[in-house]
Amino acid sequence: MKYDFETVIDRRGHDAIAVDAVGGSQFRGVAPSKPKEGFDEIPMWVADMNFPTARSIQDAIIRRAEHPAFGYFVPSDEYYDAILYWHKLRKGVTDLSREDIGYENGVLGGVVSALKIFASPGDNVLLHSPTYMGFTSSVTNNGFHIVHSPLKIDSNGVWRMDYEDMDRKIRENHIHVAIFCNPHNPCGRTWSRQEILDAMDVYEKNNVWVIVDEIWSDLLMNGHVYTPVSSVSEWAKYHTVNFYAPSKTFNLAGLIGSYSVIYNKPVRERVQGISAKLVYNNMNVFSEHALIGAYSEEGNDWLNQLLPVLSENVNLAYDTITTKFKGVFTFRTEGTYMMFLDCAGWLKEHHMTQKDLLQKGWDYGIGWQDGHLFEGPDCIRLNLASPTHRIMEALSRMDKYVFNA
Repeated sequence: MKYDFETVIDRRGHDAIAVDAVGGSQFRGVAPSKPKEGFDEIPMWVADMNFPTARSIQDAIIRRAEHPAFGYFVPSDEYYDAILYWHKLRKGVTDLSREDIGYENGVLGGVVSALKIFASPGDNVLLHSPTYMGFTSSVTNNGFHIVHSPLKIDSNGVWRMDYEDMDRKIRENHIHVAIFCNPHNPCGRTWSRQEILDAMDVYEKNNVWVIVDEIWSDLLMNGHVYTPVSSVSEWAKYHTVNFYAPSKTFNLAGLIGSYSVIYNKPVRERVQGISAKLVYNNMNVFSEHALIGAYSEEGNDWLNQLLPVLSENVNLAYDTITTKFKGVFTFRTEGTYMMFLDCAGWLKEHHMTQKDLLQKGWDYGIGWQDGHLFEGPDCIRLNLASPTHRIMEALSRMDKYVFNA
């Protein structure tokens, strides 16, 4: 089936924060304000896609909705088989079993459940910065303290982990649990096998358990290859708690539903035990069938058609930003459909605050996101998961009305 990733779908009034919250009071200070007259909103802030999902997902939900009973249930064999199929097909994992898989309403809920078995409130947790804002709120709201190990930009403009800094921060702050994001949000790095091995060496040497968010692992740009963290060594396999979901890949965030992969049985039972005691942490029947429709042959075909579109958008944005916007640094995203712009040089040259720059973009319908939320005070995060002509329009407005006005 040929999918259309160029037609703009109207999401207004269809349960989409990305468009319905613009200019509203509920997310004031976070959501973009309404643009000036004559400019429409190009949503580039919320991390969901402005594309229709795979038809197989809709078909699976509709088939289930046609049956008129929606009582209590447990996940079916088909649900687990779909996950096993997907991990073998897209992630190269052949040793995963049904017993290794656990349900979570969301990755962040799973992260918190895992934190509770590895640490006590008040304990320190290692994260890389820039940091996904969901980690920040989930960790701190549950009483843990974040210690950041900043990523570094090398001479080729590539984000790298600082293993010496990680080791020192772990030892100085008596850390025994870390959160690791692969691919990294918001920087867009897809860590190589060797980079992951080097990070695991640091964690192993310091007896640190690792909670891994791999929700973006299907979204690889320009042929980059994802390596599951748990696959790099025997130690990593049994000292990591790994979380996945079809939500980013297939635009299903509103349906709720993710899952864990934990090979260490005692750890798995403890994480699942905490999750089971949270009465809200139960699967929705439509979420189950959506995953089955997503992790299928047609879902795979849909994703294979999507990735070249996202890669084109990444390349277009990177080339435009690096050649036309003097003083703005960015990295060519390898994984995720997000791009992180460091505007420090531009702000200094133009004597402008980051807040003023954000507003300038919002005035012209560029719905970009505040980098403060990600520990990037001079940065802006861009969502590139829209039809290519809309990304071109956004970049044109940045050129004409913002960076080169």
